[in-house]
Amino acid sequence: MSDSDALEATLPDGIRSRFVDDVGDLRVHILEAGWDGERPLVLLLHGFPELAYSWRKVMVPLAEAGYHVVAPDQRGYGRTTGWDPDYDGDLASYRMLNLARDALGLVSALGRDEVAAVVGHDFGSPVAAWCALVRPDVFRSVVLMSAPFGGPPPLPIEPSGAMAQQAIDDALLQLDPPRKRYGRYYGTREANENMWHSPQGVHDFMRAYYHMKSADWPGNQPFPLGGWQAEEFAKLPHYYVMPAALGMAETVAPEMPSREQIEACAWLPDEELAVYAGEFGRTGFQGGLQWYRASGHADFMREQQLFSGRTIDVPSMFVAGARDWGVRQRPGGLERMRDEACSDFRDVHLIEGAGHWVQQEQPTEVTRHLLDFLGQH
Repeated sequence: MSDSDALEATLPDGIRSRFVDDVGDLRVHILEAGWDGERPLVLLLHGFPELAYSWRKVMVPLAEAGYHVVAPDQRGYGRTTGWDPDYDGDLASYRMLNLARDALGLVSALGRDEVAAVVGHDFGSPVAAWCALVRPDVFRSVVLMSAPFGGPPPLPIEPSGAMAQQAIDDALLQLDPPRKRYGRYYGTREANENMWHSPQGVHDFMRAYYHMKSADWPGNQPFPLGGWQAEEFAKLPHYYVMPAALGMAETVAPEMPSREQIEACAWLPDEELAVYAGEFGRTGFQGGLQWYRASGHADFMREQQLFSGRTIDVPSMFVAGARDWGVRQRPGGLERMRDEACSDFRDVHLIEGAGHWVQQEQPTEVTRHLLDFLGQH
């Protein structure tokens, strides 16, 4: 079965796949439900290593509730084209403000001038946050999922900024055994090759990676870290703070679920995993990895400092799995988002029975919270 056949065979009825041309330099592949220009628009932004496909379980219920629901393959991912796949290529196109511009350009190309809610999961969360922060006139509310947003970088950079992270990276290497942060590893030249051409193959790599970050893995019992010290970061699971000598493929390989566990995985059966494996097997991971490289780039952080002190003033909400370490990987991040970064913050929902892939693991609960939030405003 081809990648296209796998996608079409596993999409729920009511979702269509199509392309939107001339979104800046991109031709954007979207999944769409409830396509009616009169309905309020809900824009869903995926994370890493995901696709528009990760929203398949919530799109139809949102459309049945009266919304026009659009999920794009973002820059660097899937069937969207026009992005630079080269490690040494145009890194600036992956900076956060340009990713937000991609979202705004897609809204415009769809002939819309307003979004009822922009919803971002994982690395899509900061993109959604920047959309709402920079263009509240367009993005009228925001839902952040799995990755808290602490606001624009301050003037000057605080201890939780780039210099402190470098100090933590150095200290992690001095631990016994030595460790490294996954985000720093994802910025290295070898990361794409390690995952794309891993010994176990893309399909099994992604199965182990998705399993290890889900509620199915018993090691996911998150708690707040004590502060910005290497010893605290070393308490994170290996998929966030890795053994220094290993790549991500080797890090997750020992946690490959058994055949019985895979057969019991209702939230991601093999025929659905095949869509991800097929797309990343074709494109590799470098497009998504460029986001990590750009996010820590000093020049792009200085650009974001233009918005230092500015808050998200549209209605906002946070949703994540109760067993998602992503909520706690940055000490104080959840609290800063709730108390400082968002001036009209409504609620935090940590959903039982879900790890990091919350909209796939517990789509009914995610949909319920989204509809409740949309109904408030």
